[in-house]
Amino acid sequence: MDVLSIVGFLLAVVALVGGSILKGSGVAALWGPAAFVIVIVGTLGSITVQTPMKNFKHGMKMARWVFFPPVLDGAGLIARIVEWSVAARKQGLLALEASIATETDGFVRKGLQMLVDGAEPETIRNTLETELQAREHFDLAGAKVWEGMGIYAPTLGIIGAVMGLMAVMQNLADPSKLGTGISAAFIATIYGIASANLFFLPMASKLKGVVGDQTRVREMIIEGLIAISQGENPRVIEAKLQGFLH
Repeated sequence: MDVLSIVGFLLAVVALVGGSILKGSGVAALWGPAAFVIVIVGTLGSITVQTPMKNFKHGMKMARWVFFPPVLDGAGLIARIVEWSVAARKQGLLALEASIATETDGFVRKGLQMLVDGAEPETIRNTLETELQAREHFDLAGAKVWEGMGIYAPTLGIIGAVMGLMAVMQNLADPSKLGTGISAAFIATIYGIASANLFFLPMASKLKGVVGDQTRVREMIIEGLIAISQGENPRVIEAKLQGFLH
């Protein structure tokens, strides 16, 4: 669990609600059904036009990574790679066959299978790097769903504000409606800017960071498997891979 993300979201809510209360507007002033429809529903409409269905679904599923990012046990992976290296030097690459069945990570399992099958180091590298790039591209496309929402929301907030002011202009003859109309116009602006800068864009940045961490771990795995295939000393392999953890 990413405690910092939870704290950040809570602080964002406190900033909005607390700021409204301290300014004398109250919590009720932040609620505007029309502004919600224009900004939030409009933002969802914009992003679904921009994004292919599979990327949109993946982006929605990735949202949980903000609070529960995938566990990346880099130190544990290095220990396993060194263990495989020792076994390969003592008993040959076929000794790694038993590890394939127990390995839960499909990426690692694929690399181990190629080692056992006697694939050339360059073939292993090219195959795994191609899969790595495809995964990274797909995950980044999911993160860009939230980034796109952060781009569209402020503009839709302005549209909502203009529509609210249009309603105000239509009721200039009735001063009792002016305050409510102007307030509703500003609520749309708040929804657009606040949702983008307190939620959508920070989520996109956090997801990109998680994707980057996953990519570095997989790059480490590739280097470790290549080193095993080339018969490098286990201690040299360990020292080389430790650099990926910094």
